[in-house]
Amino acid sequence: MEKALTQDQLTPASVDFLPINGTDYLEIYVGNCKQAAHFYKTAFGFQDLAYAGLETGLKDRESYVLVQDKIRLILTSPLKSGTAIGEHIDKHGDGIKVVALWVDDARQAYEETIKRGAKSYMEPVVETDDTGEVVKAGIYTYGETVHIFIERKNYHGIFLPGYRELKTSYHPSIVGLKYVDHMVGNVGWGEMKTWVNFYADVMGFTQLVSFDDKDISTEYTALMSKVMSNGNGRIKFPINEPAEGKKKSQIEEYLDFYEGAGVQHIAVATDNIVETVTALRDRGIEFLRVPSTYYDDLLDRVGEIDEDLEPLKELGILVDRDDEGYLLQIFTKPIEPRPTLFFEIIQRKGAKSFGKGNFKALFEAIEREQEIRGTL
Repeated sequence: MEKALTQDQLTPASVDFLPINGTDYLEIYVGNCKQAAHFYKTAFGFQDLAYAGLETGLKDRESYVLVQDKIRLILTSPLKSGTAIGEHIDKHGDGIKVVALWVDDARQAYEETIKRGAKSYMEPVVETDDTGEVVKAGIYTYGETVHIFIERKNYHGIFLPGYRELKTSYHPSIVGLKYVDHMVGNVGWGEMKTWVNFYADVMGFTQLVSFDDKDISTEYTALMSKVMSNGNGRIKFPINEPAEGKKKSQIEEYLDFYEGAGVQHIAVATDNIVETVTALRDRGIEFLRVPSTYYDDLLDRVGEIDEDLEPLKELGILVDRDDEGYLLQIFTKPIEPRPTLFFEIIQRKGAKSFGKGNFKALFEAIEREQEIRGTL
């Protein structure tokens, strides 16, 4: 059953041994970063920021860094065979490798998590250029996903040392994406408790809300989820695990095609979901659709909302309410050939929750896509 904590019940700053300022960047390993950058600019409205590759002295990889408001993406590809990046892509397909966290003290963040049981990915290093220095350190999380702690208080460059400013003549307009609201990880059978405990014990996160298979189930499939939040509430990581059902759930499908645990979707916030989704749709992004009957009694279920119902119905935007307010959300179809990574677009009008009232309709929509793919 759903269990929720208010923000006041999260870890007080005075005892938060791992203070995090926010999401610094997400690094996605992709087969062709040049083409991926074009896609994220064209379809999602990201803007040029920085570049690293042969022209900056790298011999094994190339990276494009794109930005939209507070969201930064690194798109990285290998330049030769036999690299760890290439092996990651070969196994998982295009997917998120690094969830970088902005901290004031990367060494302390590393030491605090290592002494609590984290597995080291990168010992603290200092990277410098003529605009200052950045301290980086990293730990492993579920699957091959890693957290890199980024300390940039003494850095004034475009992005990170080793990158130069990216300038092209192609600048599609932004679509109104603001920041990473939350990021969802899928883990294997019986592993959710392990990773919930990891975020609680190793990183000092608190369980914000939980859903069991009675909350998230349809006639055919089910899953369980727990949402972990850091001390100030700026970082939220829902963790999903499959649950027994008549057919293969979306989590099982993800684990099969990603070949292990990993980041399932990125929820990005907007201040005007109708404008944002309209722009994304017009640029070719495909979204999951629920039946039009979802909207027949929507206002009876969620109460009065500021938005007109017709645009929401036309675009397929979902609405849910909690004690704090309401939210609007919609989910893209997978953006890679494998049915793995996708995006959620979310606008919060006071709500702190994650759309529990939409779960059944949403997962039935996912099941329809699974049936088309032959993976249900």
